Amino acid sequence: MQNKSPPLILTFGASDPVGATGIQADLASFAAIGCHGVSTLTAVLVGDTSQIDEIHPLDADLVNQQARTVLEDMVIAAIKIGQVGSAENVTVIAEIVSDYPEMPIVLAPFNAAIPAAESDAEDIVAAISELLIPQASLLVISSSELSRLADTWKNPDLAESSIDIATEVAVLLDSGCQYVLVTDISLPANEVANILFNDTGVVQHNQWPRIPGVFMGAGNTLAAAITAVLATGLEMPEAVLEAQEYTFAAVSNAHAPGMGKLVLNHYFWTEESE
Repeated sequence: MQNKSPPLILTFGASDPVGATGIQADLASFAAIGCHGVSTLTAVLVGDTSQIDEIHPLDADLVNQQARTVLEDMVIAAIKIGQVGSAENVTVIAEIVSDYPEMPIVLAPFNAAIPAAESDAEDIVAAISELLIPQASLLVISSSELSRLADTWKNPDLAESSIDIATEVAVLLDSGCQYVLVTDISLPANEVANILFNDTGVVQHNQWPRIPGVFMGAGNTLAAAITAVLATGLEMPEAVLEAQEYTFAAVSNAHAPGMGKLVLNHYFWTEESE
């Protein structure tokens, strides 16, 4: 007897030898929420728990071949796009996802911990802004990453003035992105906020205690968890809230496999049951 397959998710991202970010962390998050992940590697990282030292992008043709082969064989329920590796890869990924306009697409391509060659960084951000953000069902971006991204469209005459988060998000929503989740907004009393926006304004505002420690992969895990919950059939606001609860628990149960940062525990409930 053939068993029914769990929801299938395709993730684009880098291979992380530590398993804290990228493809490895995505697959763990998907499995924890009852989904099966299939992957397309965009780059290979070199690093440890202290830092990521190098990123080696894969050829765009290989990225295309990996994804197209899987998509022709399986019925995918959702797509997550993480680290893209190069501007050429952005073009290929954008062409692929454009063939699946009804599919939930969660975009979380910005990671300050991953180095980018100075000559490539600007081209990658421009390509993401032009080709991927307009196609995204949800863009997951930290408040600091949002400010850096906003620098690409600020009027030079206003460069010294502050632009609030809602104004910065409005630019992204105007480009075609359906939802934007801004994370890690610092609040008093050692709390952080995550705010979900769409074209009507604030959809959801969640506050969480800031957990002491320096962690690897929290944003990556949140985006992966949202993708998995969407794949199970929940609507965006419910998926975002449920994924935050999962990520908070994974951060709360983080462990130290090396001498550097803490790594999230994607299977925290197995220890709780024990």
